[in-house]
Amino acid sequence: MMMHPDLVLAQAHDRQRELIAEADRERLLATARRARRARRARQEAPVRGQPVAAHAR
Repeated sequence: MMMHPDLVLAQAHDRQRELIAEADRERLLATARRARRARRARQEAPVRGQPVAAHAR
């Protein structure tokens, strides 16, 4: 079955946009996970040698 060249080109562009959007989502989620992990690590393990905020006064 033959397809019109403009249709094939439009489908290729649509697919390219889908792949870019998927990569963007994955990057965004990875960044959010990394930030969340870092935030949790800061909350769970205070730095040694520094006073806790409640005892700083």
